[in-house]
Amino acid sequence: MVNRLLKKAFAGLLAIVTSCLVFAPSALAFDNPELLPEIQTPIIDLARTLTDVEEERLTQELGSLEADTGWKLRVLTQYDRTPGRAIQNYWGLDAKSLLVVADSRGGNLLNFNVGGDFYEIFPRTFWIELQTRFGNQFYVRDNGEDGAILASIRTLDGCLRRGGCSVVPGLPQEQWIFTLITSVLGGVICGFAAHPRKPGQLIAWQWPLILSPLWGILFIAFGIGPVVTRTSEFLPLFRNILGFAVGALAAFLSYYLREGDSSASEG
Repeated sequence: MVNRLLKKAFAGLLAIVTSCLVFAPSALAFDNPELLPEIQTPIIDLARTLTDVEEERLTQELGSLEADTGWKLRVLTQYDRTPGRAIQNYWGLDAKSLLVVADSRGGNLLNFNVGGDFYEIFPRTFWIELQTRFGNQFYVRDNGEDGAILASIRTLDGCLRRGGCSVVPGLPQEQWIFTLITSVLGGVICGFAAHPRKPGQLIAWQWPLILSPLWGILFIAFGIGPVVTRTSEFLPLFRNILGFAVGALAAFLSYYLREGDSSASEG
């Protein structure tokens, strides 16, 4: 009896939800051309995120980029209102167009509607990194929504003028700290692997070679690769190399420290 009542209640709830989805005014929700300005502009700031000065300067930068390179960037900020699909005809978005949508209602401020031709000079992972770099809550909290939008646009401007990017340029401090940690960890593994295994042996070279795929991935792929592909500065690279060397030396010398303690206890 209880099961039958639960099934009927679930069926009724499902019917109500389905009817709401079917008969909801989807056209109004996803196609509102009345929100579009009468004059043509590359920025529609419905959420009033940008100041007048920022909007004017960004308009000039987008016009200059389009004139110089042929790539068309457009910016839409929204909150409780959106023009929806009407934006495509308003701007004539095509394969060489990129729409940057800023909407603070989601977990990430930024979304990118990418034209097909962009994938010839940007990998798909680039857009994920760009979104997580500038659209995350911590960056927005520290730099503001306008700062996040402007930073992403100027990053795209620089990449498009040089013919594309494989990764997002620049090395944020939190990303560099991660590369430093992996470099040190790779050094520790390499140092432990080099511990002598035989009497009179100074360094067991074969073990670091055997374990080179492990510490090599940590040091080269995760410690060095992200640095050299995102910045030309030498200091972060030097620090990571130094971190690897210190980690390897500390792990290697720990063997002799243990041997010394063992000898002292025996004596």
